[in-house]
Amino acid sequence: MSKYGVLVMGPAGAGKTTFCSALITHLRNNRRSCFYVNLDPAAEEFAHEPDLDIKDLISLEDVMEEMGLGPNGGLIYCFEFLLENLDFITEALDPLSEEYLIIIDMPGQIELYTHIPILPELVKHLTKTGALDINLCAAYLLEATFVIDRAKFFAGTLSAMSAMIMLEVPHVNIMSKMDLVKGQVGKREMKRFLDPDSSLLDDVQEDEGAEDEGAEPPGDTKTMMRGTSFKRLNRAVAGLIDSFSMVSYLQLNVQDEDSVGSILSYIDDAIQYHEAQEPKEPIEEMEMAEGDLE
Repeated sequence: MSKYGVLVMGPAGAGKTTFCSALITHLRNNRRSCFYVNLDPAAEEFAHEPDLDIKDLISLEDVMEEMGLGPNGGLIYCFEFLLENLDFITEALDPLSEEYLIIIDMPGQIELYTHIPILPELVKHLTKTGALDINLCAAYLLEATFVIDRAKFFAGTLSAMSAMIMLEVPHVNIMSKMDLVKGQVGKREMKRFLDPDSSLLDDVQEDEGAEDEGAEPPGDTKTMMRGTSFKRLNRAVAGLIDSFSMVSYLQLNVQDEDSVGSILSYIDDAIQYHEAQEPKEPIEEMEMAEGDLE
């Protein structure tokens, strides 16, 4: 029997836990079952209490205190400990039926999603190649304010692409906190970021070039060379993303339930949730509608 889940990832401050809370609220409002898993050993406050919390196994605070490690080293230790005790996850998730959507809230340390092989091993355990046979997709959140600094935006997009390549599961990229850029970025311009291409950097370089024409020659040659190098690096990163054509974004505003529902529909498609659900008889649908009216 298949299970269904979404792994919510992204850099710190992207709104992962807020998105998980909005998703849980939306599911409950639509009478769908969900199971909330917190895998951030430093998280403390939740709008919805997790059904399974890694802190019941190990906490970052205890690791830092007892092992003398910093936040990043402590987090890696926590996940290595989790991989040595995968029964903690298996025993909680194995009894769940296919009606549940398993929502897994991840920490924000970006190295987990880019080059450390810990997360692929965890994903392998969760999916069909492992013990739990979960139809899993990854939801990678990037904060919409990144579009204000285009070089930063491409760096974030490169991280999203790196996670896609490393995890090898269906992937949904989400631009979160869209309400924060309302009025700052027009709809037409935002469309260029939702399906990014390297031409986004042309506008920046044209603006910089126009400024340079009327400016005094820089006194620091090293500073000028360093600026040129960064432009080349940004162009190379943007060209890499453009050539792979792997990353596009969905817009998310957690204050708008329709926006959350739209994201959920993409997640359901990625994990093929509806294909396994048995169709309801008309009488069942009528009973549900009558129940809603009451």
